[in-house]
Amino acid sequence: MAVKVIGAGLAGAEAAVYLARSGVEVELYDIKPKSFTPAHSNADFCELVCSNSLKGSDPFSNACGLLKEEMKILGSVTMEAAEATKVPAGGALAVDRDKFAKYVTQKIYENKNIKVVCKEVTALPQGWCIVATGPLTTEGLSRSISSICGGQLHFYDASAPIISRDSIDFSKCFAGDRYGKGGDDYLNCPLTEEEYSAFADALVSAERAELHSFEKGEIFEGCMPVEVMAARGKDSLRFAMLKPVGLKDANGNKYYAVLQLRKENAEGMAYNLVGFQTNLKFGEQKRVFSMIPALKNAEFLRYGVMHRNTFINSPECLNADFSHKTCPQLFFAGQITGVEGYVESAASGILAAIHLINKMNGKPPLIPPNTTVCGALSAHIAEANENFQPMNANFGILKAPEKQIKDKKLRYRYLAERAVKNITEYKQKLNMY
Repeated sequence: MAVKVIGAGLAGAEAAVYLARSGVEVELYDIKPKSFTPAHSNADFCELVCSNSLKGSDPFSNACGLLKEEMKILGSVTMEAAEATKVPAGGALAVDRDKFAKYVTQKIYENKNIKVVCKEVTALPQGWCIVATGPLTTEGLSRSISSICGGQLHFYDASAPIISRDSIDFSKCFAGDRYGKGGDDYLNCPLTEEEYSAFADALVSAERAELHSFEKGEIFEGCMPVEVMAARGKDSLRFAMLKPVGLKDANGNKYYAVLQLRKENAEGMAYNLVGFQTNLKFGEQKRVFSMIPALKNAEFLRYGVMHRNTFINSPECLNADFSHKTCPQLFFAGQITGVEGYVESAASGILAAIHLINKMNGKPPLIPPNTTVCGALSAHIAEANENFQPMNANFGILKAPEKQIKDKKLRYRYLAERAVKNITEYKQKLNMY
């Protein structure tokens, strides 16, 4: 029986090609070219919608570049396509969108193990299946997915920025929860009245990212961007995401306003700006949020984003091998799992295919180590997380170095070299598995 792959975007294409090249028969379902989602216009598969950039290409200074290196080692078709269709873009890997999509589409159609089915899937099928329908999953299938995921299906993604722990000024913040509770899960970053006023004014006047036409009017219903809250009045932030209630300094004095940072991973190498969902442009986020004293030199591992993005609450539903916890033949891949970005989505397609093949052959899961970006993203979608949000590739999600390396460039190089070594060893284990 053929494996069904639903969706021929980056994740679905990777999954289908990896399966087919491994000798597995595949039925690849997509509504193209007969129909299109509101975001798509190219009849070819693997269409890049928002940008033609696949972000940084240097594996030693950019985590997305490192992920690309890992994907090449695992045999990625999208990395093949990117190399064949790249255009000049400085330190980034950018491609000719049409040629990129055409390259992958051709690889799909010329593989005898892939049967393309132009059809809208409205319910999850029986048997081996990978769902890779992306952020614009159609209504019928969304309901079917929601029914097996306990209703844990989000329709709009509003995530706050994540910063590196090493870039926080600890002399200008303190650990602890409200009302004198202990622990170091939260870092509190105080602002004086003058600092708060300047910050709020900058938020209101900062430039926002443009939304797609099909997102306007809908995206703000389930979330509140920090810049929109700031525009509602001078003290609005002090009664919301910057409320100082229950926080006092060592002398018992109350603060005027306080931003809380929350650990994003178990090792505490990355922190989330609590309540700072935002639609500001990335450059504006860095400029404005760095006005908070403790974040003056903040290194942003992920900027906040707001756009339509269907994703399941993966820690509740999925295992680290991207399989559903109660439907063992059902796998998910791509943005619907809570990975954020072109390259990350494609990588999850490869991983889902690898794990499905192992399970089909009666073998236990073989998860990449969390010293690799592939392994760290796998851990992110499976580890318990009450505030689960999509995650992109960044050095902050990797297992910390075995020894402290203060110089950021040297630390990143160490992490990258370790990751390449470990993913190569992982590939060798797969070949012998």
